[in-house]
Amino acid sequence: MLEQPLTLEPCARLPRTFEIGESEFLLDGRPILIRCGEIHFPRVPREYWRHRLKMCRALGLNAVCAYLFWNFHEWNEGCFDWSGQADAAEFCRMAQEEGLWVLLRPGPYACAEWEMGGLPWWLARRTDIVLRSTDPRFMAPALGYLHEVARVLTPLQVTRGGPILMVQVENEYGSYGDDSIYIGLLRDALVAGGFEVPTFACNPPQDLANGFRPDLFQVVNFGAGAARTAFAALREIQPTGPLMNGEYYPAWFDMWGRRHHVAAPAPIAAELEHMLENRHSFSIYMAHGGTSFGLWAGADRPFSPDTTSYDYDAPISEAGWITPKFDMIRRVAVRHLEAGERLPDPPEPKPVIEIPPILLNECAPLFSNLPAPVLDESPRPMEEYGHGRGAILYRTVLPAGPSATLTVKAAHDFTWAYIGGKPVGFMDRRRQSYRLELPARESATRLDLLVYAMGRVNFGKEVLDRKGIHGPVQLGGQELNGWEVFRLPLDLDPLHKLDFQAPASGPAFWRGSFELDSTGDSFLDMRPWGKGVVWVNGNMLGRYWQIGPAQTLYLPRPWLKVGRNEVVVLDLVGPRERVLVGLKEPILDDLRLHLDFPAPGRATGTFQPTEPLASAISSRETGWQHVGFGNPSRGRYLCFEIDPLAGAPGLVAELDAIAESGRSLSRDTWRVLWVSSEETNYEAGEAVNAIDGQTATSWRSERGALGPHRLVIDLGRSEMLTGARVLPAGDGAAPCGTGYRVYLSDEPYGLELPIESTCD
Repeated sequence: MLEQPLTLEPCARLPRTFEIGESEFLLDGRPILIRCGEIHFPRVPREYWRHRLKMCRALGLNAVCAYLFWNFHEWNEGCFDWSGQADAAEFCRMAQEEGLWVLLRPGPYACAEWEMGGLPWWLARRTDIVLRSTDPRFMAPALGYLHEVARVLTPLQVTRGGPILMVQVENEYGSYGDDSIYIGLLRDALVAGGFEVPTFACNPPQDLANGFRPDLFQVVNFGAGAARTAFAALREIQPTGPLMNGEYYPAWFDMWGRRHHVAAPAPIAAELEHMLENRHSFSIYMAHGGTSFGLWAGADRPFSPDTTSYDYDAPISEAGWITPKFDMIRRVAVRHLEAGERLPDPPEPKPVIEIPPILLNECAPLFSNLPAPVLDESPRPMEEYGHGRGAILYRTVLPAGPSATLTVKAAHDFTWAYIGGKPVGFMDRRRQSYRLELPARESATRLDLLVYAMGRVNFGKEVLDRKGIHGPVQLGGQELNGWEVFRLPLDLDPLHKLDFQAPASGPAFWRGSFELDSTGDSFLDMRPWGKGVVWVNGNMLGRYWQIGPAQTLYLPRPWLKVGRNEVVVLDLVGPRERVLVGLKEPILDDLRLHLDFPAPGRATGTFQPTEPLASAISSRETGWQHVGFGNPSRGRYLCFEIDPLAGAPGLVAELDAIAESGRSLSRDTWRVLWVSSEETNYEAGEAVNAIDGQTATSWRSERGALGPHRLVIDLGRSEMLTGARVLPAGDGAAPCGTGYRVYLSDEPYGLELPIESTCD
């Protein structure tokens, strides 16, 4: 019998035991404190996995959390991929070689600001499927996926000499539902597949009880300042066992058109030190964010697409650099190492280069490079055409006639309309604007509707996010029939078939080349361009958008070569200059909202309150605070009115509406119509934070603003509601105010509506 080493670090090929004790995690019967950090291997070029893992170890971590994204491994139904960039087993082996344990998070749902939260697009072909439930149409493929996960990764458990200590079941399910049977079926599938290490669940503190199962170890997710109350909530539901934070947020992710998120390192380091001093395990989300290359970036809710950069203001930057946050956390970790443990020095940074200006003179107009169409009587979402992502073009012929209004039920996500090849209007899902005024036509004319799909919503009930046109399409109230549908997946193969010519206007692919004597990481400056995607040597860097905040795309060294390199840019609105340069530093915080598409803006005027449906006194207890309406009430405009504490801002993490079913109302059509005060100068306290489904962000009133503070939400249509609920921000020591009131009306409280808001 082999003697097991007396070490708390991974040791290859030697079976070991890992258990959850009364107050500590136990490795070979000895206490171990888990100092973990999240890193997503699909967001890091495979050639850089080892470098980033070395950085994690040098940060002071002894473990990494590894998400698996179901759709990354089964993009097409029944076709699994565990090779190359998707080689999860190799990532785990590499982590072990670098002295890191692994906490595996296979899903099937992940979130992570990833396309559809990791769920595969083909689930959306089933129009009435219930995701994340016992619906057999979901469970059958989900269990098949978990069977594959077990086949590939069970050999890497600690009990078999590998680095995997624990396996997570689902992810933050308590924020979505409360079906413990569903969670149990997933857990049983992992166990039946051969996972013998402990299984666990993670949730924010207010959602720990939803779907709770005593056969799952519970960990709690929270951001800065919430450790005390979050661990107290965890102890209420799990009286014994070690306390562990499942996701500790050192900052936050970015969305297009919103400020770049940053957080001061000192409070983060101080709270991590507090956890270490009290033997609380943790996982920093993210230790290294990386990049949502390709089309993998998801979208927040109400629909707000995430940027390609997933820098997260993490301790390790998007390009793998040391940051002030890294240095401060490392100093904390050094003070709390296990006996005999020593941290390695950080690895050398990867070289960085500038790339001189590249002129892109070759042009392949999109409309001149279309694939063969599918014929259809009426437009349908792209999933029904077997099309998962990219763009889609719907084409029909309009009869001669006078000017008229074109309407669609919905178009996800951004739609350009052309008559006879000339642009005539734009539809924007963010603003629920799905109507256009079309000019008169003297003869029959071609109508093109080009729909560009951003990432699917990755959080909440809106994850069933079907792209393209949701019909019917009507002109002057009459349905338009007889369509050609062109699927534009934007993958590598079509690039080889493009017919490049002289420069032209309109949506087009642009091509250029550049020579390099040596290679290194770089950042492509996309400020001269509009909106689209970029490939370098066939590798898609990701989406760009001139509105920011990110104005560069990370270009890793392994995707470049000495000699000739080729770059292709798809721009849907047209560049101001057909030039690219490579910078040595990223631009992550350059917001240029004046370059956004025309927006209706918010309502104006003076708020005129009606009689409130409900009122309540704020509680200092953590968790959701519910108010009922007494009787079900109908309305489109929901108003929350908050009385702030003296000298303090209003602090609201989330606001919610309760439908007749007793469930939370979907926020797919919600938008902020009007707000009396929001903080945008000193921190990201925009009102939209209150309806984004993310408890780590909050709506905050301006410093010094007098209350009451009011937020009016346009639900998108008249709804029957039975109540509402409020989640205060912070750790519960400071409620959102002294009290609050809730109003609901089909009239917007005397406010003057933007044009698009006047139509249901």
